[in-house]
Amino acid sequence: MDLSGRVAIVTGAGKGLGWAIAERLGRDGANLVIAEIDGASAQEKAGAIRQMKREALSVQMDVSKWADVENMVRQVMSKFQRIDILVNNAGILGPYFPVMEYPEEIWDQVIAVHLKGAFLCCKAVLPIMKAQGSGKVVNMASVAGKEGNANMAPYAAAKAGIIGLTKTLGKEMAAYNVQVNCVSPALIETDMAREMTPEQRALLISKIPMGRLGQPEEVAAVVKFLVSDEASFVTGQCYDISGGRSVY
Repeated sequence: MDLSGRVAIVTGAGKGLGWAIAERLGRDGANLVIAEIDGASAQEKAGAIRQMKREALSVQMDVSKWADVENMVRQVMSKFQRIDILVNNAGILGPYFPVMEYPEEIWDQVIAVHLKGAFLCCKAVLPIMKAQGSGKVVNMASVAGKEGNANMAPYAAAKAGIIGLTKTLGKEMAAYNVQVNCVSPALIETDMAREMTPEQRALLISKIPMGRLGQPEEVAAVVKFLVSDEASFVTGQCYDISGGRSVY
């Protein structure tokens, strides 16, 4: 499962799950692209990757803007000449409202960052992987995309869309030795979880049979498997990391 010499893009890698994933891939040999809307955080995390004796590139970008995505891919290809791994992790939680009260502009923003962002990054990177004859994509979904969460309609809808996008791309790219999968975590101990109200947090923990939050490192371990050669016959799948909450 060694990733030495491979080039991995992780979006939203400035903190939380994205950083846990980038750190794990770097530790296992990959060179990293830290694609992050917070430029200072991207630079800081790229520096941490370099301390592992890996190459790193920081790119400040908004995944929901095609011009930013194109620019990021140009920078990556200029530096590394290839892209082996794409992890679409960037996301925002959004406020809590029932659908009847949800502000349209915030709905659009949440959908754009999660679902459109994953689409745009795949649109830009997959032609490169196809030409290489190899590549691994992991999209970040959520159990909310399978079961729904009250008062989180755009987040749940975007994550459901990501699962559908993943299954579609798994089929489209199978003939080119490019595997596309997603992971579906339950509530994970990150800044996003800490932004929740105590009531919302307690409700979501109560749905997890293990009775605890997941840890970022537990998600990173599954992502690492999916981008390794060990997952060579796995594509179009959604891997749950939910402590037993979702089992289908």
